[in-house]
Amino acid sequence: MKRVFIKSVIASVALVAMGTSFAQEKTIKFANQNAVGHPIVQGMEKFKEIVEKQTGGKIKVNVFAGGALGSDQANVSAIQGGSLEMASMNSGIFASQVKDFAVFDFPFMFANGKEADTVVDGNFGHKMHSKLEEKGIVGLGYYELGFRNMTNGRRAINKVTDIEGLKLRVIPNPVNVDWVKALGANPTPLPFPEVYAALEQKAVDGQENPLATIFGAKLFEVQKHLTLTGHQYNPQSVVISKKFWDGLSAAEKKILTDAVTESAKFQRATARALEAGTLETLKKNGMEVTTLSASEMAILREKMKPVIAKHGEAISATVNELQAELAKLRK
Repeated sequence: MKRVFIKSVIASVALVAMGTSFAQEKTIKFANQNAVGHPIVQGMEKFKEIVEKQTGGKIKVNVFAGGALGSDQANVSAIQGGSLEMASMNSGIFASQVKDFAVFDFPFMFANGKEADTVVDGNFGHKMHSKLEEKGIVGLGYYELGFRNMTNGRRAINKVTDIEGLKLRVIPNPVNVDWVKALGANPTPLPFPEVYAALEQKAVDGQENPLATIFGAKLFEVQKHLTLTGHQYNPQSVVISKKFWDGLSAAEKKILTDAVTESAKFQRATARALEAGTLETLKKNGMEVTTLSASEMAILREKMKPVIAKHGEAISATVNELQAELAKLRK
């Protein structure tokens, strides 16, 4: 009887403590560049569902999709300043804050999604996110954008040389600028919300993104040719403002962290399940799809190697650590 009584008292104290933690309502603005319906936005909506349920609505999550709160770069600044609570964005974007994050933009780094999951969910992924804290950003986990493919409005790409001369929009960072140059194309760094208009007005010839993003942003309306290169895999860091994070109780922090972990599993599964269907939908919407031969893919990989070598010099310890992790997985 005493044990039952003690357990009852402990449970009551825990509930009171949690009630105190959630006594003051909080609101989280959660931003991303992709359109409503995109797997990443679906992951954010799952996060919202979990958090609001677990806190009894004491923490509310408002999802802002489609770049509604500005570019990724603007979101980073807002998170550091505390005016934006959360965002999900390509991990490589944080290279502007911590140079080691450039490794996430290296071409042909990951062979498949399962391999990427093991790396980002393990010690390497946690260690990378811990480097952001001194910049006012806390990493809670990783969604995925997926493997990127090229589109353009000028010609089918059947050989690597067909890429030469194309004006391609890239994520605004040095790694992406340099690999486009290495292929003889002309890189044009642009925030994602500006991409559709730039393609429509023919200010750029093409761009590169995963299939779900190409479909979600309706780029098939302004692009004819799709080439399945899979040249780059993008994990998406789910981050929160340290200023906001430091004001949360231990119970609240655990709920948010667990919600990111659970929603990430849902998000990745959703993204991968939609992949094949999305390709067929893009074809039905008029895109002509080509796949490079094995010999052309070998040429593509070879042209990327100097870019990896150049940008790997400054972060050699991180590159070596990641490559060691991958080597263990590939045994």
